[in-house]
Amino acid sequence: MNIYLIIILTAIIGRYLLDLASDYLNVKNIQDKLPDEFKDWYDAEKYTSSQRYLRDCTRFGIVNDSFHVVVTLALILAGGFNLVDQAARSLELNSISTGLLFAGILMLANIIIGIPFSVYSTFVIEEKYGFNKTTKRTFVIDIIKSLVLMMIIGGAVFALIILIFEKSGPLAWFYCWLAVTSIQIFLMFIAPYVIMPLFNKYEPLEDGELKSSIENYAHDQNFKMKGVFKMDGSKRSSKSNAFFTGFGKSRRIVLFDTLIAKHSVDELVSVLAHEMGHYKKKHIIQSIIRSIAMTGFMFYLLSLILNNQGLFDAFRMESLSVYASLFFFGFLYAPISMITSIIESVISRKHEYEADRYAAETRQDPDSMITALKKLSVDNLSNLTPHPFTVFISYSHPPVLERIKALRTIRNDDCA
Repeated sequence: MNIYLIIILTAIIGRYLLDLASDYLNVKNIQDKLPDEFKDWYDAEKYTSSQRYLRDCTRFGIVNDSFHVVVTLALILAGGFNLVDQAARSLELNSISTGLLFAGILMLANIIIGIPFSVYSTFVIEEKYGFNKTTKRTFVIDIIKSLVLMMIIGGAVFALIILIFEKSGPLAWFYCWLAVTSIQIFLMFIAPYVIMPLFNKYEPLEDGELKSSIENYAHDQNFKMKGVFKMDGSKRSSKSNAFFTGFGKSRRIVLFDTLIAKHSVDELVSVLAHEMGHYKKKHIIQSIIRSIAMTGFMFYLLSLILNNQGLFDAFRMESLSVYASLFFFGFLYAPISMITSIIESVISRKHEYEADRYAAETRQDPDSMITALKKLSVDNLSNLTPHPFTVFISYSHPPVLERIKALRTIRNDDCA
C-alpha cells in the first residue's frame, strides 16, 4: 500500500480515536458530588444541568467528528479529490484560477456539510440550556459574511502561494513564509477596525465607575490603549467573555455586554487585569513568534513534498499541481500539528497561571478574581472536574478549581 496513504489514514483515524478516548474519560470523570469550592454557587438542579450540558455537547461532538471522518476517508479512498480536480480543469483556466476553483468547491462543500451540525448546536443544544440568542437571520448573515471573507482573504492568500511556488524556484517556501507572515500581521492590526465590526457592534464604554476603574488601573500599570469598548455578545449568546485586540497604542479592551451585566466592577477589573497580564508577561508576542516560526517550518516541509507523485497517487489524482499539493500536505502535516497543538496548550495553561498571579498581585485582590472565575463557570455551565487527559491534550486554560487553588495560595502568601 502507498506509504503516504498509510500515514494519512493512520493520522486521521488515530486523532479520531484519541479524541474519542478523551471524550469517554471526560464524561466518565463527571462527579455527582459538588466540589466544596462551589457549594454556595451551584444549587443541585443547576449543577445537574451542567453535567447534562457536558454530556450533550460530548455526544454531539462525537457524532460530528464521526461524520466528518467518514466523509473524509470516503473522499480520499474513492478518488473524490480527483473528481473535483477534473471538474475544475474542465474549464481550461490558468493554474491559479483552476486552483481557486478546486479549493472553492472543497471549501464550499465543507461549509454546506457543516451547516446542519452548526444549526443543531446553536438552535437545539445551546437553546436547550438557555445560551442561544442567535436569530435565524443573524445565523444566515454570519455564514454569508464568513464565506465572503474567506473568498476575499483566503482566496487572495491561496492564489499568492500558488504563484510564488510556481515562479520562485528553490526559495519559494521562504518567500511564502515572508508573504503570509506579513499578511497575518497586517490582519492583526486591521481586524479590530475592519473585520470584527462586520459581526458585532463595538461601542465605547459609557462614563462611570467601571470605565474610570479600568482606565485608572491601566494608567497605574503604564498600559497604553485606544479605549474600552462594549461588544454586543448577547446578540448571539448569553455566555460571557472579555479580550484585548490590536497592538501598541491601538490596543483596545473589549467587554461582552453579558459580562458587564453579571459582574461587579472589582471582578471586571480583575478579569481585565488578567488579560493585561498576558501582555505584560510577553505571552502574546511569544505566541506570535512561535506561530511565525512554525509557519516557516511548515512551508519548508511543504516545499519538500510539492508535486510528489507518491502523495498524489495516495489521493488517486491523475494530474500533479501546486494547488492540490497544498491541500494534501495538510493531511500529512496533521500529526505534527497535533503535537504542536498539545505543546501550545501546555504553554497556554502555564501562561494562564502567570496572568492570574499578575492580576491578583497588581490589584492586591485575589478574591475578586476568584469570584469572577466562579461566576463565569456557573453562568457558562463549565465542567468543574475535567479528566486530566482531556486537559492535557486540549485545554488552553487550567481547570477552574486549579486556578482558584493557585489564587488562594497567593492570598495566603500575602497574609503570611
